[in-house]
Amino acid sequence: MPWDHRNRKRIFIFLLIPLLSAVQFFTEDFLLRLVAAVLLVIYVAFIIFLRDSIRQEDLPYREDEFEAEEPVHEENEADYETDYGEDFKIISSNKKIEVRSAEDVMGGIKPQGRTYFKPPDLKENFTRIATERLPDDVSHDEHFGFILSKILSVVKESYLAHSALFFWFNKRKQKLALERFASSSSDIILQKFEVEDDILSKIVQKEEPELLTDIPEKAEKDVIRYYSRPQGIRSFVGVPLYYGDQLSGVLAIDSKVVDAFGIETIYSLGRFVRVISSIISLFDEKFTSNQADQRLKSLLNILATDKKFDTEDELFSAIESSVKSLIYWDAFTFINYSAFDNKFKISKISNKTSLKYVGENLEIELNGTLAGKAVLTGLPVKLDDTSNASVPRYTKNEDVTFDGSFLAIPLSYDEQNFGVLCFESLKKSVYTNSDIEFLKKATKIFSFIVYSYSTHSVLKSNLSVDLETGLLNKKSFLAAVALELRKSVEMQVPGSVLLLQIDEFLGEVSLFEGDPLPKVIKTVTAMIKDECDEYAITGRVGDKMFAIYFFNTPVKDAFLWAEKLRIKIARKPIAVASKQTTFTVSVGVANATTKSDIEEVFYNAELALNKALEKGGNAVKSL
Repeated sequence: MPWDHRNRKRIFIFLLIPLLSAVQFFTEDFLLRLVAAVLLVIYVAFIIFLRDSIRQEDLPYREDEFEAEEPVHEENEADYETDYGEDFKIISSNKKIEVRSAEDVMGGIKPQGRTYFKPPDLKENFTRIATERLPDDVSHDEHFGFILSKILSVVKESYLAHSALFFWFNKRKQKLALERFASSSSDIILQKFEVEDDILSKIVQKEEPELLTDIPEKAEKDVIRYYSRPQGIRSFVGVPLYYGDQLSGVLAIDSKVVDAFGIETIYSLGRFVRVISSIISLFDEKFTSNQADQRLKSLLNILATDKKFDTEDELFSAIESSVKSLIYWDAFTFINYSAFDNKFKISKISNKTSLKYVGENLEIELNGTLAGKAVLTGLPVKLDDTSNASVPRYTKNEDVTFDGSFLAIPLSYDEQNFGVLCFESLKKSVYTNSDIEFLKKATKIFSFIVYSYSTHSVLKSNLSVDLETGLLNKKSFLAAVALELRKSVEMQVPGSVLLLQIDEFLGEVSLFEGDPLPKVIKTVTAMIKDECDEYAITGRVGDKMFAIYFFNTPVKDAFLWAEKLRIKIARKPIAVASKQTTFTVSVGVANATTKSDIEEVFYNAELALNKALEKGGNAVKSL
């Protein structure tokens, strides 16, 4: 058998090995022993070499490693012999073996690499991640923080790190502030760190990367300071971030595995740092542009030519809405000087947070408060950290839970202080000197508007006539009629009071360009003056309401006069813009004979006017 012949060969070949080995023991001749040892080594080496050569020749042919010059035929397979028990056979009941190719499985599409299991919600999950929207109604800083969090998550997963963190560095205060992080731990400390002798401090002190590959367990709490308790961190790498040629932050990752990072990690983190610095630059440019646009719109909004402030509340609301876009804030307070009380009070408050703050109509204590200091000095007051300040904001007994930055800008014009604009943020040291300089210039506009309004109000209160119509205003009309009533009582003559109101014409407004009311008021005023004699007292007591007092005229005659005027007004076309139309009025008539109380007579006229309006307008009613 071929197997027995081969085994006998092997036995004879290997018998030489113990014979050469025996020479070492049975002879004392050094030369023979040396020769036998050399032959033994050479013999064993040849056996090993020849055995490996035979095995190499016996290896099966592989198309992916060698190119065959000629195809292999089945008859060549018989030339190779296998050891006993090393041969194999394919056992199948079906002699024709069916082989399916990847093209059959993939529907004719030839796969280009290793295939994988495709989950049914793959597209849905990828789309949700790839198209995640930025949060709405958030600040510039929160937008940047959102993107930074996504980058840190990628860094953490890429390096199989325990945590990936980004710190801001304040060179002036020598502090590190944790901005965002992605971590498998919930023990991250959210606070500012003083620059000391830990690994993060060394990065900002030397301004170069730091790498630790084997942190001793006992040294972890001294080296790694941003955990509240030991995590078993063994490896750490941190790199500085430069913005504007200055070190502005630190990107750091850590791991619980020894020697998890290397020099190549520092280089690759440098690429992430470059991406972050580029994003900071883009956000900075966008924020500057957006802030400039918002500030311009705010100033133009308050300076709009069609703005008309009839009351103080309208003026303060307009200032509040304009100021809100000038600077970042979490709480805004508008303090106004009340001429009636001769005190400074809070008139408007906007609080974006859920924290407790002061309320409206609170009187400001001028001595010993931040807002009071701004009022007394006429200068801005800035506080970077209200938690360390012992001076209250508005009153000594205020109950405020805010901690952050505070800024007060006085509204001063012509050496007069009309109020204070107060901004407060939950972030510390958020307001800069450039913000103060801008607000000082911008608030000059608001100060002038408040000054103009207050001056106009004072002048208007001293006038006895309405500036638009030339008729007596309400205050002067009531005073004049009150005097006439006393005369009529003493002289025992009749009198009547009429209230005339222009009916609503909202349906007609869309037909005209602009507001037709001023033209209508001018026309109605002229007709009232034409129809009244020199003894009648006329006044404007509302936007669309007029009052007339007839001395020595009974109610019946006054009613007929009012009816005549109503018809005349209804028939007279009024030209507004490029169109002509007619308007109607409603009139209420009240008896003033033997009446000395003007308030009573005026109230009765209002009741009569309401009866006319209830009928749909364009009517005259008496009471």
